[in-house]
Amino acid sequence: MSVARAMAGTARSAALAAALAAGCAGATQAAVLRSADTHPDGYPTVEAVKRMGALLREETGGRVSIVVHHSRQLGEERDTIEQAVTGVLDMTRVNLAPFNSMVKETLVPALPFLFRSADHMRRTMDGEIGEQILRAFLPHGLVGLAFYDSGARSFYNAARPIRTPRDMAGLRLRVQQSDLFVALVNALGASATPMAYGEVLSGIQAGIIDGAENNWPSYRSSQHHRAARYYSLTEHSLSPEVLVMSKRSWDRLSTGDQIAVRRAAKRSVPYMRGLWDTAEYEARRAVEAEGAVVNEVDKTPFVAAMKPVYDRLVTDPLLKSLVERVQAVR
Repeated sequence: MSVARAMAGTARSAALAAALAAGCAGATQAAVLRSADTHPDGYPTVEAVKRMGALLREETGGRVSIVVHHSRQLGEERDTIEQAVTGVLDMTRVNLAPFNSMVKETLVPALPFLFRSADHMRRTMDGEIGEQILRAFLPHGLVGLAFYDSGARSFYNAARPIRTPRDMAGLRLRVQQSDLFVALVNALGASATPMAYGEVLSGIQAGIIDGAENNWPSYRSSQHHRAARYYSLTEHSLSPEVLVMSKRSWDRLSTGDQIAVRRAAKRSVPYMRGLWDTAEYEARRAVEAEGAVVNEVDKTPFVAAMKPVYDRLVTDPLLKSLVERVQAVR
């Protein structure tokens, strides 16, 4: 283990111990819910959970509040999911991809090129389809609270612009640890390399990978644009992110406080989206000013390449029905 990795592990352990101490100290006076996020302070999802905490504190007269541990202080997303399931952590904001093998319904909104636009995604996830997916977390020890935007994810790399699937041949691209994203990248002719988000920048700089895929704010905040300047607007995924709560923590709340938590989570969504839209605009302007090369993409051949991905992954009748219902949303 490297010294840097050991120090990072020690820092996470210290942060988690502090979070536990805060929770225990507050148990006799007020409920202090501990929430985790891998993104840095100021990121729209981080600020949205802070907003939720303010709303919750107001509604409960200060009895229930939220402390947000951002910047991977409590580990990567898979770490925080495990902590939430076991009740060590109260809440976590996570991309849907790590849940795909646990909560099968989460695969559907993560499917490539499923949503026609951000508006289509928002209307879908704000309706009954979104509520059905949130309910699906319950048997797995989690309570689904709300969906946050994750923007349109596109490919970026250090080698060349991507205009057709042929341009992806030979590229080693980081993906989330998800069978779906591995299948997506491999179907387009590149080599999918599952890797923790925090290792991507050093991986590109060291030549271990050529690039990755993500949205505008993450591309900027991660500094990936400094190492991989070619950003190609494939917009292959509009999958939202999800805010979940530990079922064990949930069960410790009164019915009234549970209602307040759900209401505050839902009320934080439009706030997050406003921040998100601004962040996308500002991030694109900033990375282009620093030398990022952005190119449009004809999505038709990319969409055509996804048929084997759908055929392989969407075999369950429930998932097929969900896909059809999403496509029918107008």
